[in-house]
Amino acid sequence: MSSIAVNPVTAQTATGPAMPGNTGAGGWIAAAPGRVEPRDGEVKIGTPILGRVFEVLVNVGTVVEADELLVRLDDDEARARMAAAEYEAGARRQERDRLPPTAGREDVRRAEDAVYSAERGVTGARFELDFAQSARRKGTGSQQNVTQARRRLDEANDRLQRERLAFAAAQAKPGLPSPSRAESMVSAGRAEVAIAEAILDKTRIRAPVAGTVLQQNAKLGEIVGPSPEQPLVVVGDVESMRVKAEVDEADVAKIRIGQKAFVRSQSYPGREFDGTVARIAPTLAAPRIGQRGPRRPTDVEVIEVTINLDGKVPLLTGMRVDTFFRK
Repeated sequence: MSSIAVNPVTAQTATGPAMPGNTGAGGWIAAAPGRVEPRDGEVKIGTPILGRVFEVLVNVGTVVEADELLVRLDDDEARARMAAAEYEAGARRQERDRLPPTAGREDVRRAEDAVYSAERGVTGARFELDFAQSARRKGTGSQQNVTQARRRLDEANDRLQRERLAFAAAQAKPGLPSPSRAESMVSAGRAEVAIAEAILDKTRIRAPVAGTVLQQNAKLGEIVGPSPEQPLVVVGDVESMRVKAEVDEADVAKIRIGQKAFVRSQSYPGREFDGTVARIAPTLAAPRIGQRGPRRPTDVEVIEVTINLDGKVPLLTGMRVDTFFRK
């Protein structure tokens, strides 16, 4: 016995009750339950560290840009570590500069200094962009400020890329002598700065992709930690949607890539939303849509089929729909 079934109310065609092999206008050869989600899927965003939520900049429905700051954790300790590491790196450079450079390593020293300077420029530009985005969300800044800050960050990243290439070229010269102890201490100090910066950056939860905030679970003052089951924010691009349908194993041979399909929802009676089969899972699996209680020996396996819906549809993420596959 199958553990899934299409909705008997919505599973109707223009020519009569929905039966396998139904032909005519709107005819179909297989049906399956499905669930609506963004075309590129839902991106669940969590925190990589334990911390206290200090600032929440978005709500459900907020449209965000890629790399936009969503949540900021308390960063007092991380900032202090960063400042200490930068001070120590600066002191080591002063000690190094009081000594003559190692013969043959002059180009390497200049290139390494240029990389470090460019890295600091990227850090400053990223903080500036975070501030501009936060101010815009609070109504105290403008989109123009955000655009300008993003341009400066792009320029800083371009400069860093060039300096790193120059540094790699300087290090690749044959017969390069080993660095002096003072030079090694500077490199070690700058590595500590990079570690401190990485820790500080983890207090800032950013959107990896552009989209709309579908869930926002972060609460001001709450202690949060890494948890795949409880993301702080879920983001998805709802401009285009898809359906993940679970096709009974008996109907697997009827489904193919590029096949036309349509879906129906109880929320929109009498309407059909067309789409195309974009992906068929390579293996069968247990059904997840509508699954209740433990599986029985008579339950069938299903194959997950992805249908990309055409155009802009009013269907919402998470909606259950009935999917029908045309001949």
